[in-house]
Amino acid sequence: MTPWPATVRRLVYFGTPQLAAAPLRALCDAGFEVMLAVTGPDRRRSRRGAAEPSAVGRAAAESGIPVTHRPEDAIGAAGDADGAVVVAYGRLIGGDVLNVLPAVNVHFSLLPRWRGAAPMERAILAGDEVTGVSFMALAETLDAGPLYAQTATPIGADETLAELRDRLVALSCPLLVDLLRAGPRDPVAQDGEVTWADKVTAEDLRLDWDRPAVELHRRVRLGRAWTTLAGERLRILRAGVVPSHSGSPGLLDGLVVGTAAGGLRLEEVQAAGRRALPADQWQRGARLGPACRLGT
Repeated sequence: MTPWPATVRRLVYFGTPQLAAAPLRALCDAGFEVMLAVTGPDRRRSRRGAAEPSAVGRAAAESGIPVTHRPEDAIGAAGDADGAVVVAYGRLIGGDVLNVLPAVNVHFSLLPRWRGAAPMERAILAGDEVTGVSFMALAETLDAGPLYAQTATPIGADETLAELRDRLVALSCPLLVDLLRAGPRDPVAQDGEVTWADKVTAEDLRLDWDRPAVELHRRVRLGRAWTTLAGERLRILRAGVVPSHSGSPGLLDGLVVGTAAGGLRLEEVQAAGRRALPADQWQRGARLGPACRLGT
């Protein structure tokens, strides 16, 4: 592991999505010189649109920071940089870079719980009551490096993925600045059971009405949950749990859908090809029959 210098001033930054843009701006605002931003390639955001830079690419350009899509370009900057910061870069960084640049990786879980691509999503789906931010020394093995620091925070019972993401990013920024100002020192090995945060699939977000309402509510909190109605997809954007409800699984009773345990009260939905609507407005327009069953 390449050691950090006593004083950290110049950095290379690795990151790609929107959640990685705020830490980059925080480092610039704190007076660090970001010499190079390494980010994912430009991508089309729509079928007909032109390729656009990543959120980190845009933030770097706005701050006058050179941008590259080639991680090996960081080696050329290593002679002048004191180290690197990695936030949701999306690719493994090889030993050729790590051998010349010490790096701290900001990861949004309490490692070793939820190593991998979707730590916040998996924490919500598992019903975790606590999560946090880990600052680790980067290693070639995914999310396995020793820890410089960790901080924990509770997950609200109704907190959505978007809300949790924003809160953890805001929590991480001043802690990252403080860590670098002090100089990352003496990381300690991760301790505890390793769990893996695989990417969330469409099947993970399907609402199986034979599952308990509290479990289905967690899927809704991720923002892309779905079911079917008369063979077409219906997205459930917001919902609440009705513990005392005893309806048949999938049966819509007013705005409450029966599950294996309790009911899920629909609050905002989006039918295929339509805009999102409050559930009561959608229900009136859909003219549903008295025995409407979701999941069909």
